[in-house]
Amino acid sequence: MSQPLKVHTMAEYLAKGEVPEILFWVGCSGSFDDRAKKITKAIAKILTKAEIKFAVLGAEESCTGDPAKRAGNEFLFQMQAMQNIQVLNGYEVKKIVTGCPHCFNTLKNEYPELGGNYEVIHHTQLIQELINTNKLTISDGEAFKGKKITFHDPCYLGRANDVYDAPREVIEKLDAELVEMKRCRTKGLCCGAGGAQMFKEAEKGNKEINVERTEDVIETKANIVATGCPFCNTMMTDGIKLAEKEGSVEVLDVAELIAKAADL
Repeated sequence: MSQPLKVHTMAEYLAKGEVPEILFWVGCSGSFDDRAKKITKAIAKILTKAEIKFAVLGAEESCTGDPAKRAGNEFLFQMQAMQNIQVLNGYEVKKIVTGCPHCFNTLKNEYPELGGNYEVIHHTQLIQELINTNKLTISDGEAFKGKKITFHDPCYLGRANDVYDAPREVIEKLDAELVEMKRCRTKGLCCGAGGAQMFKEAEKGNKEINVERTEDVIETKANIVATGCPFCNTMMTDGIKLAEKEGSVEVLDVAELIAKAADL
């Protein structure tokens, strides 16, 4: 029986006069979307298992401003960013981990020019580091024995930030076969949700992007499509449903794979 998950806020740490090692930036999707909440829990379980002192902002966390910026509203982005930077700097945050590549990219590359300078890492990079330093051990690789797993590269993790190896190295720790799609790494295809497309109607065309991407997944004959982004997870799940492949292809975040393999 797993222990109940207890996650503290930065305010609670401050009240005790302590500073956590890492701030876990949950993101809007990870906070409010029911499917993405499962990814958030998996990341929190991994951090807890590795005995890392971490905290969340809780109600003090606001949207990073990524959708506003990508949709062209620079003014709204800067307002949202400045509000967050004020909170983060108030807590003297040094290191941030997030499960969302959009948050990752924005915090890492766009906050510094507004006065927000932090070490920002994606959850797949942190998991890779924890496994490599033996702070996290995979006790049950059997969970995925004989399975084929393909990894869908999130745009803002891969092409925008050159993070390709971390998620793949993590997947390779499982007792499974990593199979690549024909379009992967630098030539990976977008899931169709980035650039604030998630929140608007599709433009004219002959096919939805996530349908095209799902066809790439099906071609690999993979049992699992691994993602590293809540938006990608939504789009791939919808694509698999549309292709009526729910019985044969599962969509899971890398954190969920590891949490299951580590029996968390």
